[in-house]
Amino acid sequence: MIYFQTGSPTASLSDNDLKEGLYTALTLLGSKNKILAIPPDFTRFASHAGLLTRYIYDFYGNNLTDILPALGTHTPMTEHQITEMFCGIPQSLFRNHDWRNDVVTLGEVPSDFISEVTAGAVDFAWPAQVNKLLAFGGYDLILSIGQVVPHEVVGMANHNKNIFVGTGGIEGINKSHFIGAAFGMEKMMGRSQTPVRRIFNYASHHFAKHLPILYVLTVVGMDNEDGKLKVRGLYIGDDKEVFKAASALSLKVNFKMLDQPLKKVVVYLDPSEFKSTWLGNKAIYRTRMAIEDGGKLIVLAPGLKEFGEDPEIDRMIRKYGYFGTPQTLKAVRENEDLRNNLSAAAHLIHGSSEGRFSVIYCPGTATENLTKQEIEGVGFEYGSLEEMNKRYNPSKLRDGWNITDEGEEFYYISNPAIGLWAVSERFKD
Repeated sequence: MIYFQTGSPTASLSDNDLKEGLYTALTLLGSKNKILAIPPDFTRFASHAGLLTRYIYDFYGNNLTDILPALGTHTPMTEHQITEMFCGIPQSLFRNHDWRNDVVTLGEVPSDFISEVTAGAVDFAWPAQVNKLLAFGGYDLILSIGQVVPHEVVGMANHNKNIFVGTGGIEGINKSHFIGAAFGMEKMMGRSQTPVRRIFNYASHHFAKHLPILYVLTVVGMDNEDGKLKVRGLYIGDDKEVFKAASALSLKVNFKMLDQPLKKVVVYLDPSEFKSTWLGNKAIYRTRMAIEDGGKLIVLAPGLKEFGEDPEIDRMIRKYGYFGTPQTLKAVRENEDLRNNLSAAAHLIHGSSEGRFSVIYCPGTATENLTKQEIEGVGFEYGSLEEMNKRYNPSKLRDGWNITDEGEEFYYISNPAIGLWAVSERFKD
């Protein structure tokens, strides 16, 4: 059932609009005595989930007993990040999700179903894992909050991905990432119905119907006029229909179909959000269907200090690098450590251009930043951030086409996490 929905490609929802829409839906639910909120972490700051969680706290007061950021494999939020994103909510309400230890398996999606939906690309069973709080916390309402946007693993982010990956376990996350990579990322991004989504939906229907989950979904896009992020939609409901509605709007807001392939793309990674290639490689994922063969992707990454958010995944990336699908799959077959970390293997596939275009990473020069040797060691090219900033100064650029003083034309993206870019010949629906 959809309890509230509003949005359009030109809408600009104010904070008060979000509050009124949320309260309309929560009022329809009736009184609730014990509530768990599952917002995203700081890497999804632009989702407005922090503000919505604050409104939830204001609405329910002490009945909101726990807040579990959907970390997935990400590092735990710091006190500073919690304060900035969830202003006014007591730190004591926040719980940390440990994807290696804090999970329970609700059920298992059978291998024959997975083989069917992936056209034989994968034939193992998949465990539907969630944080123990969801299964044993005794909540009469679980609020899953987040942004619907094109995504490299599942096609379109959020809805039950926030549950099965955001609060999921090591096996479930590893296998879901690998399923998407094996099926083909470019066949999934920007689609609401993908093999991974169908697997999540199977798990929701067969194993999680008893969980009182309500989805609070935003759609956020860049305004071409003023270059600012605007909330284009708010969708609140407890079934697949609310996700379909939000996805339909997201495709109109976040998906940029281009007339011609891009020869040179410059992407900026905000240092407060992007500190690893695990996250920063969205610069590659979201532009790969737009860049021409032989093109260049320049990634301005002043905050880049590590490859993986998780120490073990960081080690895997350093060991195996971003050298393409054939080499990664060979490494999976031959190395037990990578077989046991299939999300890392999937990430290595996602992060490679498969030799089609060059990727030039430009980290800062502080002692904590990744070095030239480290960047080149995983298969990327290294660029000087200082030199690139002189040529492509983010403070002077606008999203889309730009021209340097020397007459060089290039395409600029200020935040790769909020969109997907493609040319028609590489995007076959």
